[in-house]
Amino acid sequence: MFEGFEQDRIQTSGAEINLVRGGEGPPLLLLHGYPQTHAMWHAVAPRLAEHFTVVAADLRGYGDSSKPPGSEDHAAYSKRAMAQDMVEVMRHLGFESFCVVGHDRGGRVAHRMALDHGDRVTRLALLDIIPTREVFSRTDKALATSYYHWYFLIQPYDLPETLLGANPVYYLHKKLGGWGTALETFAPEALSEYQRCFGDPATIHASCEDYRAAASIDLEHDGADFGRRRIECPLLLLWGGQGVMGKLYDVEEVWRPYATDLRGCPFDAGHFLAEELPEDTTSELLAFLDRIPT
Repeated sequence: MFEGFEQDRIQTSGAEINLVRGGEGPPLLLLHGYPQTHAMWHAVAPRLAEHFTVVAADLRGYGDSSKPPGSEDHAAYSKRAMAQDMVEVMRHLGFESFCVVGHDRGGRVAHRMALDHGDRVTRLALLDIIPTREVFSRTDKALATSYYHWYFLIQPYDLPETLLGANPVYYLHKKLGGWGTALETFAPEALSEYQRCFGDPATIHASCEDYRAAASIDLEHDGADFGRRRIECPLLLLWGGQGVMGKLYDVEEVWRPYATDLRGCPFDAGHFLAEELPEDTTSELLAFLDRIPT
């Protein structure tokens, strides 16, 4: 995977971030979702690298990035802290402004980045999410059943850590093979990476802290911004029509109060767009991102 890309590790003020980098052109940051790593972009990044300098990073707590200890307020895994990591990474690489594509948890980090660092994010694409604030405020039986992990992972330490640690591969397969996506969709090389990284107890704990932050400090930050700050850069929304978000919500309508300039496109897919339909995902991203000046 990622032939022709270079691997690097960059120290930020709060973590050490693992990444791969390749291509030439305007900078583009790719952020993965749960329970994955930067490997989820393996079928998309090489084509994007024909037009952009692509940076695919592991979020703090995931993959081969460092895993800061949790705390009572879960601030180390707030999307604000995770977004700050990526701003510092891109600055270290020489990029003061850049485009961002975020899937799942990476999309939530990217959303916060566009609010806290609006002068740096020139274009933003979010894959198969609605805002965290909306997830919690709109929870009903259908969502709680499909996204049960949101409410399981936020339980106090160390209940979810202990249960997940008993058989992490079983759980990982159940998560990847859900949300409208067949487990056979994932390339063996990528699945092997997900299994390797999620088998680390430190990753399991960090991912729980990520979700605990979403249900606490992130909601505080989002509530303070709602109605006061919006995403100012152009926003592209992509979602799977066979996934939970596409079935339960009018994704564009949910996002409308959060952005000044948005457009959206559903796919005939589940949750993991970049691995289910990599060519379609790449085409939509290029059509959106290539509008930026070179």
